[in-house]
Amino acid sequence: MMNDVGKEYGAALYMLSAEEGQEKEYASALKTVKEAFAETPEFLELVNSPALSLEERLSVIDKVFGEKLPENVLSFLKLLCEKGRLPCFSRAEEEFTALFNASQQVFYAKITSAAALTEEEKEMLIRKLEATQHGKIRAEYSVDPALMGGITVEIDGKILDGSLRHRLYEIKEVMNL
Repeated sequence: MMNDVGKEYGAALYMLSAEEGQEKEYASALKTVKEAFAETPEFLELVNSPALSLEERLSVIDKVFGEKLPENVLSFLKLLCEKGRLPCFSRAEEEFTALFNASQQVFYAKITSAAALTEEEKEMLIRKLEATQHGKIRAEYSVDPALMGGITVEIDGKILDGSLRHRLYEIKEVMNL
């Protein structure tokens, strides 16, 4: 439920940023807030705490972010605080970023290989993925020896599984028919 609410807030903020032509500025501001919350989790607890009055919590948000954020992003944070929705911030930021990246034709890929890829292999793979996605690929790489060979790629919730483990599973399924 909270994820859906956060998603709606993020989409609404994205629409506002698009109307103003400030998508990049808002994305950067949200990243600043996200980093601040990650670096100091106590801060999020403080501005979400019922021990402080709403006015005190809003004042803290103003003092910390007032000079750093566009006015509407600051208002967005205050709205989340007023409605008791600050725990939804992370999901709202994710949704905003997803919409922004889609508008910029930027896709994030999680690439897992059985062994570390060379720079040349990474570049070749990214070129192929960019051609199929018709956009820019930003990749995060990891190694999982359990794949036994090959790679898996996850982009926008779709998984392309070219691992040896997957191929062996498919052969096993055919043999079990």
